[in-house]
Amino acid sequence: MHFFKHLHTVCKHRRQVRKNCFKAGLIWQGLTHDLSKFSAKEFWRGAKYYQGNRSPQAKERELFGYSSAWLHHKGRNKHHFEYWTDVGKDGSPVCVEMPAKYLAEMICDRIGASKVYKGKDYTDSCPLEYYLSRKDNAVMHPKTSEKLEYFLTLLAEKGEKEMFKELKKYVKENKRASK
Repeated sequence: MHFFKHLHTVCKHRRQVRKNCFKAGLIWQGLTHDLSKFSAKEFWRGAKYYQGNRSPQAKERELFGYSSAWLHHKGRNKHHFEYWTDVGKDGSPVCVEMPAKYLAEMICDRIGASKVYKGKDYTDSCPLEYYLSRKDNAVMHPKTSEKLEYFLTLLAEKGEKEMFKELKKYVKENKRASK
């Protein structure tokens, strides 16, 4: 079990996301981001399947075909697009467009995760590359996907300063719709 290594990674990730959220004008979300990772359901599985270079949930998924920690996490954290997905009457997925503040937090989260797992190999293209490599399997509302790709492309092409400036503006312009 990698208790302290996992704890360090979670705290490092939360610090990074907090800084990103503050840049996007999301103070409360920055302070409360991913607190469920400290719950027994998520933390102990994370420590058990810790690898250091990717999410422990990926290892748990490889072993069992699903991750109970992920199921717990996505159901409590609105910054994951999966939170906004349900099953319709006919059994097909129904995706709801993510409110701006949660979409922005998702972007902050993806940047933070990329920085933590890529370390010194991180570039502003990493979050976009990760997204594009999994885009075809993501069941996400088309507008959410479009906005996510727009901001990650902006990050890759113009850098953090410009992207966070636009992201903060987007959150502010869509504040009423995000409540």
